[in-house]
Amino acid sequence: MRIANLSGRLVLIAYGRAVDVEKASDGLFPSEPQAIYERWEDFRAWAATADLPPGEPFQPTDLGSPAPAPRQTLAIGLNYRSHAAEAGFAAPEGLPPVFTKYATSITGPVTTVALPPGGHTDWEVELVVVIGSRAEDVSPAAAWGHVAGLTVGQDISERITQMTGQVPQFSLGKSYPGFGPVGPWLVTPDEFDDPDDLQLRCTINGEEVQHGYTRDMLLSVSDLIATLSAILPLEPGDIIFTGTPAGVGLGRNPQRWLAPGDELVSTIDGIGELRQTFTS
Repeated sequence: MRIANLSGRLVLIAYGRAVDVEKASDGLFPSEPQAIYERWEDFRAWAATADLPPGEPFQPTDLGSPAPAPRQTLAIGLNYRSHAAEAGFAAPEGLPPVFTKYATSITGPVTTVALPPGGHTDWEVELVVVIGSRAEDVSPAAAWGHVAGLTVGQDISERITQMTGQVPQFSLGKSYPGFGPVGPWLVTPDEFDDPDDLQLRCTINGEEVQHGYTRDMLLSVSDLIATLSAILPLEPGDIIFTGTPAGVGLGRNPQRWLAPGDELVSTIDGIGELRQTFTS
């Protein structure tokens, strides 16, 4: 199953067309995309048997984040050994660094992003997990049962702001407007042959800059959910940015930053792509 946020309304995506959930369910489920995670199991049961109408064509530019207003956004740093090495760090033992991207940075999959003046803005393609049921102190074996689905994220990062001050400002440096594109839709785990082994790619103006596999994460999706939920409850609709593989601008020699006119395309096989264009 694939669900999306089309112009602020919850839709099911089937055969490349959008079915409005509120209309198709005769009002049983709301139109607001974020609200569906509070009734995720009921919604999945309905969607599995519903006699859906054909749906309508749509434009990718009209899509928003499938989880546009999470109560908590948890982002994981250094969760790939290759990225830790290029950033000059040893691979973390245990829980990697955890920060947030503030909710106002979250956008849909096709956007135009203004670059902060005088900055060093970087790219990080990531698998994003959306929580479907409350997870508190769950085991790794039970963790996938709390996942609504997977989507693509870009952890766009302003490195000068991120490293400002005696203590790094990770969350602020990663939360400028438009710095958290998510989409194009949510895909439920049953749609994948192996949800723990997905290919990620990122290009700038057609040049590949990142290419990796989620199987190389130091902490897998189930390990992340188990570790995080042992500290704080994960609520329905919360999202987790799971980390990025090597290839970011910070780790290059010479370093490289996004520039006005650049087009950044982030792809995860079996899910889809994000497409960001940058302006000054």
